[in-house]
Amino acid sequence: MSKKKQEPLAAELKPYVAPFCFDGSGEFHLKSQKTSEKGGLDKDKGKKIIEANRKRLSDSQARLYAQNRWSLLLIFQGMDASGKDSAIKSVFDGVNPQGCQVFSFKAPSSKELDHDFLWRSMICLPERGRIGIFNRSYYEEVLIVRVHPEILAKEKLPPELVKKTIWRERFEDISAFEKYLARNGTIVLKFFLNVSKEEQRRRFLDRLEEPSKNWKFSMDDVAERALWDKYQAAYQDLIRATSTAAAPWHVVPADHKWFARVVIGSTIVSALDKLDLRFPKVDADSLQEFKTVRTALENEGKSGQANEAVVNKDSRRGELGP
Repeated sequence: MSKKKQEPLAAELKPYVAPFCFDGSGEFHLKSQKTSEKGGLDKDKGKKIIEANRKRLSDSQARLYAQNRWSLLLIFQGMDASGKDSAIKSVFDGVNPQGCQVFSFKAPSSKELDHDFLWRSMICLPERGRIGIFNRSYYEEVLIVRVHPEILAKEKLPPELVKKTIWRERFEDISAFEKYLARNGTIVLKFFLNVSKEEQRRRFLDRLEEPSKNWKFSMDDVAERALWDKYQAAYQDLIRATSTAAAPWHVVPADHKWFARVVIGSTIVSALDKLDLRFPKVDADSLQEFKTVRTALENEGKSGQANEAVVNKDSRRGELGP
């Protein structure tokens, strides 16, 4: 895609992408990140941007799939009730499901525990031409496992490898892994849905009060909420340590779900727009073959219509008699 073609879209979406992107340069403090930011938009304007981004994403996804060179890995992390599920559903509404793969990572199975901590994510990576969506990811290994040391004890690591430096070492492993993916044509976009503790409380109450949402609530959610500060500290450390130019973190204000979707959709569309995605060109020999096939199909249609007219004429004669 030419620079002239890129600039209008980049300029239009930049206010909803750049302020929330951290690539590791400079300092990062999670407490300084606003959770209720609306980017100067009202909800109606936001909905228009969301809808426009859906159309852009659908078009880009079709080209990504047809070109079959790049792949896109989207990682969604956030506290309970931060809106990960609904954001994924909204942003990808209308996108061809054949080109997307969604994986939600829960507690590891016994088989997964018999491998390194990145293994189960590696086998779910998107193929070329596809978009892979991780609803939670390998980052749980430096979040919930860090907050709950008893989980680490179940991972069957040799005791001598479980040192005080294990989290720094895992950060290094993750960054190296993401750099490797980028070098092999996978665009890595990471979203932390930054919801406030007060907004989480309101959403929990909503789940309790609305019968159709009761199933979403778990008593474990309340227990994890009590560890809020530990999780915030863990998120701050991982964002600082694993934000790179190849795989930046996007800290998305998530108190207003509609604005979170504006940021997420704009970020994805902007990233795909930079890839110069095109439908593959057909060579001259194939085009000539297409002309031959087209002629044959058109003649077949004309022949079929003529035959149908004769059959209908004969049929009428049979019905009416001589």
